[in-house]
Amino acid sequence: MNKKPKGHLIRTVMPDSIGEEMGIEPGDYLIAINDEEIDDVFDYQYLIKDEYIETLIRKSNGEEWILEIDKEYDEDLGIDFENSLMSDYRSCHNKCIFCFIDQMPKGMRETLYFKDDDSRLSFLQGNYITLTNMSEKDINRIVRFNLAPINISVQTTNPELRCKMLHNRFAGQALKSLDKLYEGRIEMNGQIVLCKNVNDGTELERSINDLSNYLPFMRSVSVVPAGITKYRDGLYPLALYSKEEAGDVIDLIESHQQEYYDNFGLHFIHASDEFYITAEREFPEEERYDGYIQLENGVGMMRLFINEFHEALKNLLESKEYNDLKLSVQRNITVATGKLAYKTLRSFSEEIMQAFPNIKINVVCIRNDFFGETITVAGLITGQDLIKQLKELKEKGTDLGDSLLIPSSMLRTGENVFLDDITAEEVVKELKIELVPIEPGGKDYLYSVLNKEHRMMRNNENFVYVKAYEE
Repeated sequence: MNKKPKGHLIRTVMPDSIGEEMGIEPGDYLIAINDEEIDDVFDYQYLIKDEYIETLIRKSNGEEWILEIDKEYDEDLGIDFENSLMSDYRSCHNKCIFCFIDQMPKGMRETLYFKDDDSRLSFLQGNYITLTNMSEKDINRIVRFNLAPINISVQTTNPELRCKMLHNRFAGQALKSLDKLYEGRIEMNGQIVLCKNVNDGTELERSINDLSNYLPFMRSVSVVPAGITKYRDGLYPLALYSKEEAGDVIDLIESHQQEYYDNFGLHFIHASDEFYITAEREFPEEERYDGYIQLENGVGMMRLFINEFHEALKNLLESKEYNDLKLSVQRNITVATGKLAYKTLRSFSEEIMQAFPNIKINVVCIRNDFFGETITVAGLITGQDLIKQLKELKEKGTDLGDSLLIPSSMLRTGENVFLDDITAEEVVKELKIELVPIEPGGKDYLYSVLNKEHRMMRNNENFVYVKAYEE
């Protein structure tokens, strides 16, 4: 058996790049920069930041070249590697009592069962990490390279309780890494997955107070309810928060915000949108979200969506084109979403129909039969639930119109595929209707409703609607 070559396999070399100019080719291996071996992409990015570097390359024929490169300080070499991280992904070895992956049914695609706990993905993609599989070397490297922000799943600052929640006897000790990150002035964001009667109440109060000691470098902490599917046989018993209990969580969190804002200019601790919806309360004003630091974690997403929609609608109604659009735009569409955003989208649609009398919008709340009705976010709606429930509506006489609009979060990033591998084309074929994925912005929603030819941009790719098949 041939020994695996030392170094990192180069997959592509950009035209007119430094790499091409120096004779680097796909199939070559990067061995070292400035006599330092490279563990992963962060070593690489750190070491190339200089005006002069020496690069050791092993050619595909086995020759080794030392390339002396003069360049601009931040100039890249223009090479990509077979593995974007330049090392294996680090998986999570915890068994958290609230882990969503442990609550998934069997038989789905393998990648959905991978639990990541990789600090590099925290920096690159915003993933949250537990700190439990990080060595002192890893922490020191974060400080040295200033890899920030780092997003941390804290859950609780009670060491014994954290060990229990993560089912890892080292989980409490791992919290000491927060001190080192703070001393290194590394920007952090925290997350607490709140489990009823476990880490809420006095434990949540303790965690908030403890984590505030890391201000201003820990800039935010989100509190989100544990997601509970119907696949929990043999797992730790968890329950949903009631309306009153969700209100208690909000009251506790909001009681601290003004103090932190007065002292640090940050409200710091935030309840997720789901708590406000469960408690049937208005979302906080925009200013309290501190620039939407934790938007991707479900904190402030609905407030931003609401504000963007109303601003876009106001601007349109005050524009010169409104009088022409008012009568010329004629549409009959269905909007499908999850329970979490249903009331908001229904309210928006009523405002649109009032302003545009020739538009008919049917907003449908898709029940999550696949994971269970307790899962209310649109991003976890499957293609099979979407097809089945909309077919039932059609059979009962509901006119779905000529277009079906869905949040783009229902589809796999960059693809026309749902979580259960049902494709957008299959949905179109089954429902005989064109499918339009739309981004979550309020302006995007308004414009998609008004113009069925509207093209959305998703991850810098044209995300074009799928036309209905001919009868």
